[in-house]
Amino acid sequence: MNEVKVVRIYLDMCCYNRPYDDQSQLKISMETQAKLHIQTLIKEGKLQLITSYMLRYECGNNPFEMRRNAISDFIDTNTYAYIGMERQTVIEEKAAEIMKTGVKFKDACHVASAIYAECEYFISTDTRLLKYKSKEIKMVTPIEFVLETED
Repeated sequence: MNEVKVVRIYLDMCCYNRPYDDQSQLKISMETQAKLHIQTLIKEGKLQLITSYMLRYECGNNPFEMRRNAISDFIDTNTYAYIGMERQTVIEEKAAEIMKTGVKFKDACHVASAIYAECEYFISTDTRLLKYKSKEIKMVTPIEFVLETED
């Protein structure tokens, strides 16, 4: 009997915040719908969500309490695997390598965590970050992810 491999994904903080952005722009609205669809797939166990200490740190610094709580609750309830502070040294070594391409520290830590956890996809709405390319992980928007993985 063949075992179905569940896809591992990492959503960065701008992805979690997308539903709270101005939905009057079509691109933002479409990314929000795709992100919410991805969240449904996570809740249904069709995707494995990876999170990290950097994601918790950024979420904890969200000045909007309702958003911070909603995002934290989703992460707490749906995380398949967590890359914690005990992995900080290895994550930040990889992040330093990623930063050589112009990626900022926190973003590099997110990508490094996703690579460390062997995620297939890193999902973001940050167009600057998505310019980073790696053979180790696919960097996509929520819309690209849905289009690539829909049956």
